[in-house]
Amino acid sequence: MGSLEGKVAFITGAARGQGYSHAVRLAEEGADIIAVDICAQIDTVPYPMATPEDLAGTVRAVEGLGRRIVAREGDVREPKSMEDVVNQGVSELGRLDIVLANAGIAPLTPQESDPIAAFNDVIATNLAGVRHTVHAAVPTLLEQDEGGCIVLTSSTQGLSGRGGNGTGAMDGYVAAKHALVGLMRSWANWLGPRGIRVNTVHPTGVNTPMVNNDAIQQFLEQYPDTGAALANLLPVEMVEPSDISNAIAWLVSDQARYVTGVMLPVDAGFSVK
Repeated sequence: MGSLEGKVAFITGAARGQGYSHAVRLAEEGADIIAVDICAQIDTVPYPMATPEDLAGTVRAVEGLGRRIVAREGDVREPKSMEDVVNQGVSELGRLDIVLANAGIAPLTPQESDPIAAFNDVIATNLAGVRHTVHAAVPTLLEQDEGGCIVLTSSTQGLSGRGGNGTGAMDGYVAAKHALVGLMRSWANWLGPRGIRVNTVHPTGVNTPMVNNDAIQQFLEQYPDTGAALANLLPVEMVEPSDISNAIAWLVSDQARYVTGVMLPVDAGFSVK
């Protein structure tokens, strides 16, 4: 029996990358999954975003492990969209225990045509989208009155300003990832008396399409000082999605039942360099 047998996890950005990896890892531990992804392009994002076919791949992977999954297309920037996904998922799967507010964008590009639009899109997705995700899920957690666990995906850029260069996307990304720490601490205090734990996870660069793409490579070539500042302490350029998923699987399990209000780095030593 897995450590999450009988649990249901709501995961945003679940069509690929870290979200896909989290869905599979938690399903391996026995959880059923409510998966959502925008499966569409945002205008300021220079790399291809997830597709409906990607989300269907998440469904196949979770079902292949013998777990149930409710997968929907939805936009974290829209509160009603998140409420609808949660309601549909809970209606089909019967409950909710875990919330992984994972969806995010990093539209870094050397040809930033509209810095204000890029900043606003990052804030809307990476910050407001997390708020909408959590507030869509909390009423169910409170109604069940059986505790729960919420993990917000921040970043090493939520712990450090290293690599800042004043672009709209970078400004938005660093601001949003720092702000998630404040929300986590506030929500940990709000929900702790009801047995609901809230934490952040802080990955360094992860080998996903959001990081490993031509636009990011060109960005780092144009801003070599930024690339040097973002280097890890351990001799690894990027970590794998499974490295973050393994940390989250522990964080949402009863093995971490008294862990709340913490910032958990999975960063190859970035934070201490």
